[in-house]
Amino acid sequence: MPPEAPPENYEDLIRLIHERHDGMSKSYQSIGEYLTQNPNDVAVLPVSAIASSCGIHASSFVRFAQSIGYTGFKDLQALFQRRLLTTAPGFEARKDALRSELSIRGENSDSGFLSELVVRDIASLQDLLESADSDDIMKAGKMIAKAGTIYLAGQLRSEPIANLLRYILTMLGKRTVLLDASGGLATHMARTMEEGDVLIAVSFRFYANEVVNIVEHASKSGMGTIAITDSTLSPLKKPASILFSVPEHGYTFSRSLAAPICLAQALMMTVASLVQSNPEDPRIPTVTDIR
Repeated sequence: MPPEAPPENYEDLIRLIHERHDGMSKSYQSIGEYLTQNPNDVAVLPVSAIASSCGIHASSFVRFAQSIGYTGFKDLQALFQRRLLTTAPGFEARKDALRSELSIRGENSDSGFLSELVVRDIASLQDLLESADSDDIMKAGKMIAKAGTIYLAGQLRSEPIANLLRYILTMLGKRTVLLDASGGLATHMARTMEEGDVLIAVSFRFYANEVVNIVEHASKSGMGTIAITDSTLSPLKKPASILFSVPEHGYTFSRSLAAPICLAQALMMTVASLVQSNPEDPRIPTVTDIR
């Protein structure tokens, strides 16, 4: 049997990576995740720089490309370069442009750190605006609005988002259960989910095992599951009914929640417009609004 021809375009390549991801070695999985999350960097950086970002030897990238059917990494990289010619500027380009516009010159000072974080957040929010699917947001909003009880799962760095969702949903009059880690009961509480309930799970690299387990349990039980995560190769991808991927550009100490929180608020505004029958001016009530 002749060898399978390699993908001829970026979309087919990413689809193939998703299909093969679970059967890949850990190093190949890391390479696949980098390729899907950093397409613009892959297009312009030499393989040595890409490998350094991943902490994986450059030869592994060459072998990864060959395992898909390419003669070398440059053939794979060409697909990313063609994509870059037809798409809007990526995260790094946006960040550099914003930094230039704001004339940031702080070095290791409080104002310098603040400026750098603000620039990165603006770039992330612009990426979110282009990548978020409005149809999925509406579909998720309808699932939440119709749900009997909404269960929320988010631990570690994701916990603030889960708590924000609990606050807003409670103010909207929705019955809400936070599956927090207190007392080690989150997994047991998840087993009380019933037909007609919805689970919203938030998890970023490195994914909290308990949250992943809860999502898998909900999926096997036939529950509607909405996931907010950082990659289409996240372990939440397969079991989720709807997946929102908010890529993180570089795993640094200052990883921000600005983009996923903005997405969460957009979901809540959608729910508010549905439960209030007011699509033009939905409101999220405050504590003082409750009588």
